[in-house]
Amino acid sequence: MTSSMGHRSAFVKLKLKDQVQGPRGWLPPSMANEEDDPVVQEIDVYLAKSLAEKLYLFQYPVRPASMTYDDIPHLSAKIKPKQQKVELEMAIDTLNPNYCRSKGEQIALNVDGACADETNTYSSKLMDKQTFCSSQTTSNTSRYAAALYRQGELHLTPLHGILQLRPSFSYLDKADAKHREREAANEAGDSSQDEAEEDVKQITVRFSRPESEQARQRRVQSYEFLQKKHAEEPWVHLHYYGLRDSRSEHERQYLLCQGFSGVENTELVKSPSEYLMMLMPPSQEEEKDKPVAPSNVLSMAQLRTLPLADQIKILMKNVKVMPFANLMSLLGPSVDSVAVLRGIQKVAMLVQGNWVVKSDILYPKDSSSPHSGVPAEVLCRGRDFVMWKFTQSRWVVRKEVAAVTKLCTEDVKDFLEHMAVVRINKGWEFILPYDGEFIKKHPDVVQRQNMLWIGIQAKLEKVYNLVKEAMPKKPDGQSGPVGLVSGDQRVQVAKRQAQQNHVLLERELQQRKEQLQASAVLPGVRIKEEPMSEEGEDEEEPMDTSPGGGLHGGLANGLPAMRAAGGDSFNGHPPSGSAGTLVARELRAFVQATFQKQFVLTLSELKRLFNLHLASLPPGHMLFSGISDRMLQDTVLAAGCKQILVPFPPQTAASPDEQKVFALWESGDISDQHRQVLLEIFSKNYRVRRNMIQARLTQECGEDLSKQEVDKVLKDCCVSYGGMWYLKGTVQS
Repeated sequence: MTSSMGHRSAFVKLKLKDQVQGPRGWLPPSMANEEDDPVVQEIDVYLAKSLAEKLYLFQYPVRPASMTYDDIPHLSAKIKPKQQKVELEMAIDTLNPNYCRSKGEQIALNVDGACADETNTYSSKLMDKQTFCSSQTTSNTSRYAAALYRQGELHLTPLHGILQLRPSFSYLDKADAKHREREAANEAGDSSQDEAEEDVKQITVRFSRPESEQARQRRVQSYEFLQKKHAEEPWVHLHYYGLRDSRSEHERQYLLCQGFSGVENTELVKSPSEYLMMLMPPSQEEEKDKPVAPSNVLSMAQLRTLPLADQIKILMKNVKVMPFANLMSLLGPSVDSVAVLRGIQKVAMLVQGNWVVKSDILYPKDSSSPHSGVPAEVLCRGRDFVMWKFTQSRWVVRKEVAAVTKLCTEDVKDFLEHMAVVRINKGWEFILPYDGEFIKKHPDVVQRQNMLWIGIQAKLEKVYNLVKEAMPKKPDGQSGPVGLVSGDQRVQVAKRQAQQNHVLLERELQQRKEQLQASAVLPGVRIKEEPMSEEGEDEEEPMDTSPGGGLHGGLANGLPAMRAAGGDSFNGHPPSGSAGTLVARELRAFVQATFQKQFVLTLSELKRLFNLHLASLPPGHMLFSGISDRMLQDTVLAAGCKQILVPFPPQTAASPDEQKVFALWESGDISDQHRQVLLEIFSKNYRVRRNMIQARLTQECGEDLSKQEVDKVLKDCCVSYGGMWYLKGTVQS
């Protein structure tokens, strides 16, 4: 196997050659004649970096070849990120003929004792689970990578760590501790209660000397101090997703290289001069002769020697806000605009047709504010809020931003100075004019940015507790960027809304009269009434997954809402007639396919999956016409699903969409009855122990219910967290 590197492509080619048979057997390609050793196949090798800092390799103990770890129920998992230490808790198949039941009962008795308690390690009085702890196999993982071969291409992702999971016998320590406690209790019981009081002893009080710097350093570097520090790091509980779960499938896509145009894989792209420089680096004397420029200054000549992705990142980091036309003029006429478009979306966001550098580029991880010391994560969140406000309006008020983000005045002022200019008695105006030409020329890029802003908006609403109804909305007739609204204009808008509400209320009253008349004619028929909102806008407001209505305003990334939604459905109404039938059919097919895989979904998770589905569709697809929350829920109920009214705790942090849980009631397989019993349990309990589920299933479905059937229904519908079982999507960690 040989390799060749091309300076025009973003990958390495592997050439596979046949082996040649010699007088003493098969010879390697290097010893064979080149003419008799043709290249059999060339494989393109790509470097995927999306999971480069997150991908770990877990090495499990040896198991039978017929059993995969995806078949073993994972009861719980937790990690200490700083130490890269993982603990997994897996179930043991107690019905296996190789399992010694008497030994399992004896171990459970030694660990937990005879009395039943909620803190018992084995609640079933049987050793039915095992804990695995990790240890690092090597500190240098730069030579290891995960490979994925697909469609004649080999995609490599560097490994961040390799961990070996080995059985943990901490339960034996627990058994010894309980044994010592029982012995101490017996000795205390045998002692006489009339024992004389102990003699009074004199004690000496000493004050410790001030610790010197050298003594403190020795103490900090000691083994005891490091062990104590490691023990103080809290465990972070994890959610385990199986091999066939939708989230696993989604994350698995990141093992593929996202960009093949040379924008991302700059490590494999070298020009002839760069390749020669690597083979023959310049001497130290030549380097000293070159004039040294300041570290924050980079000339255009030096800039153009860098890869395209680095050029875009450096320019955006220094300029902060830039139109696409200006960026192309700085990069030069020979640069491909498509490659620039792909590169700019990795370091900037679209606001009013202009590109604004992303917050995590300006505030990298582990950095902090020079003014207040606030960590980078909080700064990025506050700056994203300012950027999102400018997607809604040309103007932003500093006090409003400070009140929402709870950041100091200096930090907020830095955010605004990056992308706006102050106007006396008006506020902060976006620094660049609305770029309508870019919006018209690149609708696919604008649509993709709309979807990203929808996700950012949902995150901001949850973090800052923003009320959707209180967010600014743009009048329907406005087609350009939003400006200041005077008091008279607000009065006119309020009057128009009042008139519209009056018409809607009249329509609602007429509908109810018709329903009463119909019920009077057919007394045996009950007509289900859908609740109407106070303003009558419940059916007209599109779901958050709609590109045109997700930002609650006419201006989405500088694109008027009518064009952002494709022009066919401004208010989120799906098309009527045959087109509406096709939309409903497409939506129902998506819902059925999703619930056949997931079985249980919250409305929030269903909308997230629908967002991913929309992102994979071509522009102009019929599902972009606008799907409301009500239409999506009605489709779910019509597809054989039911809403499960899970009794969430009063102090829950779950949003209303996360509290709406839907489950597939009938799928046509033999597990329907088991799943229905399980869902009835969770309609009365927020979280349940496994033994309670086992007992209820045995009572309803008979004694012949096997452990594999129970594990299957739990795996389909539930997740385990902290020793308890929850419906999928309802865990609040």
